[in-house]
Amino acid sequence: MKIIPYGHQWIQKDDAKAVLHTLTSNFLTQGPKIEEFENAISSYVGTKYAVVFNSGTAALHSAYFALGLTQGDELISSPITFVATSNAGLYLGAKPVFVDVESNTGNIDISSIEKAISKRTKLIVPVHFGGYPVDMESIKKIAGKYKLHVVEDASHALGATYENQKVGNCNYSDMTVFSFHPVKHITTGEGGAVTTNHFEYYKRMCLFRSHGITKNKNDLKRQKDEDWYYEMHALGYNYRLTDIQASLGISQLKKIDVFVKKRRLIAKEYDRAFKRNPFFDVLEEKEGRVSSYHLYPILLKDRWKNKRQKIFTLLRKKGIGVQVHYIPVPSQPYYQSIGYKKDASKGKNFYDREISIPIYPSLKKSEISKVISTLKTIIKKV
Repeated sequence: MKIIPYGHQWIQKDDAKAVLHTLTSNFLTQGPKIEEFENAISSYVGTKYAVVFNSGTAALHSAYFALGLTQGDELISSPITFVATSNAGLYLGAKPVFVDVESNTGNIDISSIEKAISKRTKLIVPVHFGGYPVDMESIKKIAGKYKLHVVEDASHALGATYENQKVGNCNYSDMTVFSFHPVKHITTGEGGAVTTNHFEYYKRMCLFRSHGITKNKNDLKRQKDEDWYYEMHALGYNYRLTDIQASLGISQLKKIDVFVKKRRLIAKEYDRAFKRNPFFDVLEEKEGRVSSYHLYPILLKDRWKNKRQKIFTLLRKKGIGVQVHYIPVPSQPYYQSIGYKKDASKGKNFYDREISIPIYPSLKKSEISKVISTLKTIIKKV
């Protein structure tokens, strides 16, 4: 039986051709395709700078480093996210502080942020869950009031728009992070990027991704005439993307608007099919926010959430590769071991109700129909 996954890359002949061209070139690792990809990203979202990395996790870690997040600092974020959002803070010795989420979107509940701010708070990290933009204007107001930094985790949200502007333009934040994992809007296999309008953050991220080493003569502490001379200025990592991956990313990015359009058309099909059903709710976009639909979450109504496991199992048995996003981060055994308590807030309630159903650009009409009919049949029977 063929499984319809919840997400899937769409690699076409032109993508393969772009990669093959790089494979037969003189550069495989850090060559000209890196800068070309970075310029394409910054041009697309409307920022001055973009830095690419070998994963979204590396991108988060580098963004936090660039801001100077360090031992004893706190960052405020959502429990409904992949663990990398908060783990990247732990890597630097900072403490993640988790606040509530909106029960209908999974995005951070802005009304819960201020009461979580302490003297140690340095950073707010809103997550655009499923591709649906957070109210960034309100986030910026809070950050300005308390003199805090903002990093948008837009791993789900490439191609989304907020107030008619692309998510990632950093009009309301210091930096924005993207992921290029195969289930995301575009892929480089594994990969990520950070966009920013601040030159100093750009420089620090470039340093961090390459062992903390610089060869730029303008930045050297000791001026040397030797062409081979370099200096290590920070304890960095090997977070570099390859030219092979960047060539795939360049090709994929050219199709981002088509990819998002297809995702949104599928979402409309689902919206029409599931409108006002008595079993679960779906996302409703607010004015000024346009989702890029990395995910299409259905949210079981409270009276049905105790049947989620049965619904989930039956859907998978019928070939519908559903998933759940996400187990609240504080509930993870590692976080429990370092003193976090299980999340009993709306984050836990959101998790208890959420199922992600298939949505990706190459999903066929027959597959969309199968998802709709199978879900309707199963949920009426449980």
